[in-house]
Amino acid sequence: MFADLRALVSGGARAPRGADIVTTIDLRIERELYHDLAHYRRAAGVVMDPRTGAVLALASVPSFDPDTLDRDFSSLAVDPRSPLLDRSTQGLYPPGSSFKIVTAADALDAGITTPETTYRDPGGLTVGNFTFHDDEDEAIGTQTLTGAFALSSNVDFGQVALQLGPARWLDYAGRWGLGKSLDFDLPAARDRIPDLAEITPGVLAQLGFGQASLLVTPLRMALVGATIADGGTTPRPFLVRRIAGSDTSMATRPEQLAQPISAATAAEVRDMMIAVVRRGTGTAAALPGVTVAGKTGTATNPLGRSHAWFVAFAPAQAPRFVVAIVIENVGYGGTYAAPIAGRVLRVALAQSRTSP
Repeated sequence: MFADLRALVSGGARAPRGADIVTTIDLRIERELYHDLAHYRRAAGVVMDPRTGAVLALASVPSFDPDTLDRDFSSLAVDPRSPLLDRSTQGLYPPGSSFKIVTAADALDAGITTPETTYRDPGGLTVGNFTFHDDEDEAIGTQTLTGAFALSSNVDFGQVALQLGPARWLDYAGRWGLGKSLDFDLPAARDRIPDLAEITPGVLAQLGFGQASLLVTPLRMALVGATIADGGTTPRPFLVRRIAGSDTSMATRPEQLAQPISAATAAEVRDMMIAVVRRGTGTAAALPGVTVAGKTGTATNPLGRSHAWFVAFAPAQAPRFVVAIVIENVGYGGTYAAPIAGRVLRVALAQSRTSP
């Protein structure tokens, strides 16, 4: 992509003549996203139009001043906070319970469960030599799949993953594009997923709630949200809207990357995500007069407190914006990431109402 852009901007082998590059970034959304994330030491976020794949905001904290990059590069390169790393596209994180979007979608699409299927969560589950629990050792009790999703039961979603089985889990991972390179206008890290030989029952159960060896970027989770928002189809993300020059021009046309699940499945997961914001772990993202669909994540990691995640879109019945937020080492997604997603969605929706 970059080679193509350089060729267009320079006019091929001829002397550079320049061109105007118009991006998809919306400055008001970008400012809100970065401002909210900048309260934390390390965080990242992506805002996207799920209908087209246009990326409306990218933010990574800590960051740097591009105007002084040449002067500051030596110190930035050795800064232990890694400000040169774009966490929105290259930061790899366990997604935690935000990945239950994928687990629920796969199980529903495969026909092995329904939103009304009941599961029992006594507070813990032992699979092989591994025992896992919900946050704070809660016991959700008996819930439908929708209730387990809204209350974010790890025990129930470990059971759902075991119903899927390792081969089917990997098959759906491939349908979503997990582990594959993303065709994006900026470098994007490839997700890390286990090989079939690594997926023991204990590992599979953990994959059901976004743990084990699974690592993804905020951009990937924005695409997961966009897939549900757009009826089961995954748009190709893009940042360059058009390039216009004196002797050449190009415009980006929206493209579809994949369709991992059916439209009917996407609608079921959308309704489950609405339940998260209405009565579950994501109530902090609720907006007056707008139905928000979302999913929290609290991802454990070996480097301190949990990472806080939230993936959401709005308006839920006719989505225009999807947001994915991760904040490193702060705790619950519902406490830290969900309120930011709500504020960003509020600004994005207000912007859309005032745009011509």
